Amino acid sequence: MQPFVHLHVHSQYSLLDGQASIQRLIDKAVGDGMKAIALTDHGAMYGIKEFLNYASRKNAPINTEIKKIKGEIAEIEEKNESNSTESSIERLNSLHKKLHETKDKLFKPIVGCECYLARRDRFQMNDKVDGSGWHLVVLAKNLTGYKNLIKIVSKSWTEGFYYRPRIDKELLEEYHEGLIVSSACLGGEISRKIDSGQVNEAEEAVQWYKKVFGDDYYIEIQRHKTDRHDADQSTYPIQERVNKELIRIANKYDVKVIATNDVHFVNEEDADAHDRLICLSTGKDFDDPDRMRYSKQEWLKTTAEMNQVFADIPEALSNTLEVAEKVEFYTIDNPPLMPFYPIDPEFGTEEQYRQKYSEQDLIEEFGEDTFHRLGDYDKVIRVKLEADFLAHLTKIGAKKRYGEDLTDEILDRLQFELDTIKNMGFPGYFLIVQDFINSAREMDVAVGPGRGSAAGSAVAYCLRITDIDPLKYNLLFERFLNPDRISMPDIDIDFDDEGRGKVLRWVTEKYGSEKVAHIITYGTMATKMSIKDVARVHKLPLSESNRLAKLVPDRIPNKKLNLGNAIDFVPELKEAANSSDPLVKNTLKYAKMLEGNVRSTGVHACGVIIGQSNISDIVPISTAEDKETKEKLLVTQFEGSVIEETGLIKMDFLGLKTLSIIKDAILNIKINRGIKIDIDEIDMEDEKTYQLYCNGQTTGTFQFESAGMQKYLKELQPSKFEDLIAMNALYRPGPMEYIPEFIRRKHGSQVEYDLPVMEKYLSETYGITVYQEQVMLLSRLLADFTRGQSDELRKAMGKKQIDKMMALKEKF
Repeated sequence: MQPFVHLHVHSQYSLLDGQASIQRLIDKAVGDGMKAIALTDHGAMYGIKEFLNYASRKNAPINTEIKKIKGEIAEIEEKNESNSTESSIERLNSLHKKLHETKDKLFKPIVGCECYLARRDRFQMNDKVDGSGWHLVVLAKNLTGYKNLIKIVSKSWTEGFYYRPRIDKELLEEYHEGLIVSSACLGGEISRKIDSGQVNEAEEAVQWYKKVFGDDYYIEIQRHKTDRHDADQSTYPIQERVNKELIRIANKYDVKVIATNDVHFVNEEDADAHDRLICLSTGKDFDDPDRMRYSKQEWLKTTAEMNQVFADIPEALSNTLEVAEKVEFYTIDNPPLMPFYPIDPEFGTEEQYRQKYSEQDLIEEFGEDTFHRLGDYDKVIRVKLEADFLAHLTKIGAKKRYGEDLTDEILDRLQFELDTIKNMGFPGYFLIVQDFINSAREMDVAVGPGRGSAAGSAVAYCLRITDIDPLKYNLLFERFLNPDRISMPDIDIDFDDEGRGKVLRWVTEKYGSEKVAHIITYGTMATKMSIKDVARVHKLPLSESNRLAKLVPDRIPNKKLNLGNAIDFVPELKEAANSSDPLVKNTLKYAKMLEGNVRSTGVHACGVIIGQSNISDIVPISTAEDKETKEKLLVTQFEGSVIEETGLIKMDFLGLKTLSIIKDAILNIKINRGIKIDIDEIDMEDEKTYQLYCNGQTTGTFQFESAGMQKYLKELQPSKFEDLIAMNALYRPGPMEYIPEFIRRKHGSQVEYDLPVMEKYLSETYGITVYQEQVMLLSRLLADFTRGQSDELRKAMGKKQIDKMMALKEKF
C-alpha cells in the first residue's frame, strides 16, 4: 500500500463549513500511521496555533526520547575526544541510527491556508468579476514560508477583503520564498479555466505558477465519487473531466500531481451532521431541494481508502510524501517581544550604552544565565537602558509618594522590584503602561486605582500605575512577578467607558496602527445553541425547540456540561433522544455532533496587543468591525489563551462603568455646588462614610451591595478601611464561615494565635488568616520559605493542588 498524507484539510475554523476538530483530525491521522497532515482552512489561519500545539503534545514522548539519545551521543563523544575505541564507535553508530529512526516517528504538522485568489488583483472590487476569488492551497515549508504565508493572509484581510479575504499574484510573487502551492479543488484557477473551456489560459496560468514556485508548485486532483442519493452527484463527473486535462497539462509542463480529498469532517458518519452545518451556514432549511449540498465524500479518508480511490495513479499519492518531506519542523513561539518605549535621548541612547558597556560588563551585571536568557548583546543593551530609565522614573515617583527621605524598607523594596523587573526583561512593559496611564489622566480620562496582583508592586505605585501603597497593606510583589517563575506581567487597567476608546486611539497613534491589534475570540455552538440551531434547520416547532433547550441543566454534578451528559442526567432529554418522532430524535442526535463547533468570531472585550514590529510579522491578522463605532479593527487570528506564546505582549484595557459614574458625580457636584473634588485625595477615615457602611447603605457599591453583605456590615460596624478589605475577602464561598468569628473578635472576643510570633501578620485581621499574602508571609516567617516557594504554596492552596501542598508540607 502506498503511504499518503492529507494536504487539503478544513477544520471547524473554516467557519460553518468545516466540522472537524483539530484534535480529532490529528488523532485519526496519527492512528492511521500518516507521517503528517496539513491544515488549510478557508481564507484564515485561526486554528494554526492550536494545530501546532496539539501536534507538539503528540510528539512530546518522542522528543523526550530524541533528547535522551542526543545526550548519550554527546557523552560518548566527549569521552572519546582523545581516545576513541572500536566499541565506542560501534555504540555511536548504533545511537545515530536509533536517533534517525526515532526522528522518523515524529508527526509533522504542515501549516497552510486555502486562500482566495483575486481574479484580477486584490484592490479591484467590482461585484460581477471580483466577488469570489479562485481557491489556492498555500503551504509553509519552513519558518520563512510561515512568515510569508501570514503576511499574505494578513494582507488578504487588510487590503484585499471584498466579500472574502483575497490575495493576488503580486503578493504570491513578492512572498513566494518558503511556500509550496497547489492548484486546489474545482474552485481553483486552473480547474475553473479548464471547466469553462479556457484550456490555453489554464496552461498559461500553470506556466506562471511554475515560473514563480518551480518544483514547489503542484497540480491537485480530487475524486469525490458518491452513490448517496442525498448527496451532490454533479461534482464527480466534472472532476473526472477536469482531471484528465490537469494530468495532461501537468505532464506537458513537468509539474507533479498530488491526490487530495477536500476534507471537511473526520469520519464518513459525520457527513449528515456536516450537511446540517451547511444549512446553518447558508440559512437554508434541511428539506429545501435547492440548498447547497456536498458529495459527502469529504471525510479524512484513511491511507487504504485513498489507495482505493487513486489505485491507477499511485504517484499522485507518493508525491504527497514528497511535499511533506520538504516541510521542516519549526516553532512559531518566541520569547517576549517587548514593544520599544521611546526614551528621552537626553537620558541616554542605545548607541551611547554600547560605547559605555561591553558584553562582559553586562554579563557581570546580569549574570551569565540571565544574559543568555534575555538574548544577545543588543537585546540586553536595550533592557539595560530601559531598566535604568525605569529606575530614574521610579526614584522621582517615590519622592512624590513617600516624601524626600525614603526609609531603608522603601529603598530595599524598590531595589528588589527593579532588579527583578530588569532580570526578567520587563522594564519596557512598565514604561509603556505608565506612559498611557499618565496620558489618559492628561486627557481627563478616569483611571482605576489598580487591582489584582499588580497592586503588590511598589514600583507600579511610584509610577502611578496603581494608587494603592503595597507597603502599607503588606501586599507582595511575588504575587505579581515571581523571579522563580518567568511569566509575563499582567496589569488590568480600568478606564471610564468613554475614555477607554480615547486611550486606545492614543496608543494606536503613538505605536503605529500596524503594531496595535485587538485579540480575536471564537463563539462556539454551546449545548442549548446547538439544539436551537439544528431545530431551526429541521423546522422543528419553536415551542418544542425551546422546551428541549430548557431541559438542559446549568450544571451536572461531577461532570462536564455537554449534551451527551445532559441526556444521561435528565430523563425528559433521554426520552426525547429516543423519541419515536424522527424530527425530535434527529435534532438531538445532530446537535450532539455539532456541539462545540466554532460558529463565529468576535473581538476580546479588553485584550489589546502592542507589538515591537508589525503584528503581521509574528501572527496572521484579520479585521473586525467595532460594535459601537463601526470602525475597522485589526484583530489577531490567534486567541488570547495562546497569543503570548508567540511573544506578543497582551495588555488589558477595561472600560468600567463605576468610573464613569464617579466621574459624572464629581462633574455634577462641581456644576451644582461649585465644589471641586479630587477623588484621589478623599479622606480614608471619613466618619460619615463609615456610618453608611455600618447602616448597610451600600447599594451601588461594587461587591458591598448584596443583602448578605449588608447584613454582615450592620453586625460588624466597620470603623477602619482594613475592616472593609477583610469583609471583601471573606464574603465568598469557603471563607464565609469565618465571618461570625471575625465579627465577635472585632467586638472584643479574645484573639488567639497558634504561635505568638504570628501576631505580626494576623493582628489586623484579629488572628484569622484572611489573605493569601498572610499565607505567604507566615510561610516565610515560620518555615523560612523563599519568595518563590511561598508563592507556590499560595497557588497550590488556591487551586487545591493536593500533591503540591503535601510536598510543601514536608518542607514546612
